[in-house]
Amino acid sequence: MRIQEVNDRRTAKDFLRLPKWIYRHDPNWVSPLENDIQDIFDPQRNSYFSHGVCTRWVLYDVQGKPIGRIAAFVDEHRAYKFPRPTGGVGFFECVDDQQAANILFDTAKTWLQQKGMQAMEGPVNFGENDRYWGLLVEGFKPPSFGMNYNPPYYQQLFENYGFVKAYDQYTNFLDATVPMPERFTRISDWVMKKPGYHFEHFRLKDQEKFFRDFQEIYNDAWSDFPNFTPISLETIRDVFRQMRPILDEKIIWFAYYEQEPVAFIVCLPDANQILKHVHGKLNLWGKLKFLWYKYTHTIDRLRIIVMGCKKRFQNHGMESALVRCLQEEVLPRKTIKGVELAWVGDFNEKMMALHRATGAKTDKIHRTYLYVFA
Repeated sequence: MRIQEVNDRRTAKDFLRLPKWIYRHDPNWVSPLENDIQDIFDPQRNSYFSHGVCTRWVLYDVQGKPIGRIAAFVDEHRAYKFPRPTGGVGFFECVDDQQAANILFDTAKTWLQQKGMQAMEGPVNFGENDRYWGLLVEGFKPPSFGMNYNPPYYQQLFENYGFVKAYDQYTNFLDATVPMPERFTRISDWVMKKPGYHFEHFRLKDQEKFFRDFQEIYNDAWSDFPNFTPISLETIRDVFRQMRPILDEKIIWFAYYEQEPVAFIVCLPDANQILKHVHGKLNLWGKLKFLWYKYTHTIDRLRIIVMGCKKRFQNHGMESALVRCLQEEVLPRKTIKGVELAWVGDFNEKMMALHRATGAKTDKIHRTYLYVFA
């Protein structure tokens, strides 16, 4: 076997195309958009390059056929929030062969050590954690947009190498055809009527205002979590730019108290229900297919990609009220059957409790692993 750093058009193409071969017999898999993956590794498109570095490799068998891939990265804003400097690995794909997987992991480890890292977490993204984060360990069903999907045997490849669980990420599913629990509805309705509070949906024409509000809320809400990295306006603009083709203004909501932004919920249609037909390509033909399926097929699932509430307003029912705003917008459409809630780490008891209060049930579990270098 031979491992090659991605440094030319051929290796870049092999890196993108390998998953299509790995999952050729798996009806659940939906190809991520190739342009989205390319953007992650493009310094002109990914703002994380302003404070980090990354590279990637493709593994070939003796016949020269691609059989594995991996990326490694150092995010200077995140790496030093751990007990020891920690880099990341992600975009891992591999045949069911421990030796092949070990070559990929060893290569990433060596590169990270050369960058001064003493551990690696993975599989993670060289970007925000709402996309391409964690290894699927339960719930092997079609993924929603931006969520990792992998064969069950990947868990053994990681754990046999020596990766250990850092935390589990619970993705819960809310059946939109079933009324929410009466207690949840009562609390959310009460919050929405409290003096001083008002709620607004996102508006593209005022997007810079909402970007600033998002940043203010996010950086307050998550500041006490381990390994927290403040989000920049540039990163927020990048994320919303990527969401633009499927963005629906009326399912992204913000809560305000006397004009102060205090909480948000960001929801998207599950574009994978359409994107599965374009096979990762949004060239001219892919765009035509996307538009055809968009206007002739109904997307019946939504995905909440992130929720946040300033610490001072937590336990005030803000998240419940925002879910209620979303519900009141979605129910009249009579097309949405379910909502996938943003993944919640097993360390976030408050958000886990909120998900349970809505009546949502666990649908998938992803796992983020850690490997400490000897």
